[in-house]
Amino acid sequence: MVFSSPQRRQPQRGNVALLVLVAAAFCVLQGLMPGDSMVARQPGLTQVPAPPPAENGFFTKVVAAAVQGATAAVVAAILSAVSEPIVNRLLVKRMTFNAALAEIKFADISKFFLTTFPTNMLKFPMFEVINMAMQFTTLSGSLRGIVSGFLFCSFMLPVTNYRFRKSMGWDIKVGLLYQAYVPTVARDIVYGWARGTVGGVVTSTFAPESFTAKCACFGLTVWAACIISSPGNEWRGYTLQPKDRKLPFAEYFKPVNYMRSTGIGSTIMGIALFIGMMVTPYAEALFAFCKGHMMYTAVGFVLVVVFAGAMSKK
Repeated sequence: MVFSSPQRRQPQRGNVALLVLVAAAFCVLQGLMPGDSMVARQPGLTQVPAPPPAENGFFTKVVAAAVQGATAAVVAAILSAVSEPIVNRLLVKRMTFNAALAEIKFADISKFFLTTFPTNMLKFPMFEVINMAMQFTTLSGSLRGIVSGFLFCSFMLPVTNYRFRKSMGWDIKVGLLYQAYVPTVARDIVYGWARGTVGGVVTSTFAPESFTAKCACFGLTVWAACIISSPGNEWRGYTLQPKDRKLPFAEYFKPVNYMRSTGIGSTIMGIALFIGMMVTPYAEALFAFCKGHMMYTAVGFVLVVVFAGAMSKK
């Protein structure tokens, strides 16, 4: 990843920008979350909230799904800021895990969070809204996954490619925001189908009862779905290579490269989303607490800003 040499004041500005963005996340979620968000829930594989009362219709459920997606987006943004730069290097540059890890610095991760958070606030609610809308159709679970994958990719591909290029340190070009549409939509359709099909099989096989077991089944489902849809992901990675550094077809698709990028990438995604599902209820509780204790939230935020400013001067 290529980054310009930071000026002396840039780390301070980056810290302040990061803190302001986190504060904005609190404000957004505090304004969106209902007062009874502390009521215990047991989210399913798609992280959809428990069904509302019978009189609530389509619009209410869609709004609730969007709120749930926004909450998960904050947690996932932190995890993605760490995992995506590694996974993308394994996929496109065909680097080893150690080489990819060595190329990424903590400052790069902090900077990339400023990309993952706003893009997640678009992608996650959109996915949950599409997913919830599909629940009102008569389509089967696997067919709903196919339609959801197609719609999500078609709407969100510019956001996905923008985020990808930022994670690689490449220039953002408007003409390339719909790059690799066919392999990406193929991957997302297969992933949507696989996640719906595998999720049902995993749930019926293990019959998880505890919240931790449900999170583990969710992570296992994501891991399996990533592997099943990996040919489309490899096709996408091959298409996204820069022309001046493009590997030949035979070299790019070597079995060892495929197994490394798919195996490590799928494992990272499965673990990341497992952790995300585990942490989301605690994040919701934290947001609800901050909503009810605005004074403590404001004082805590000021203290964090002061501490970060003091540390940046050392």
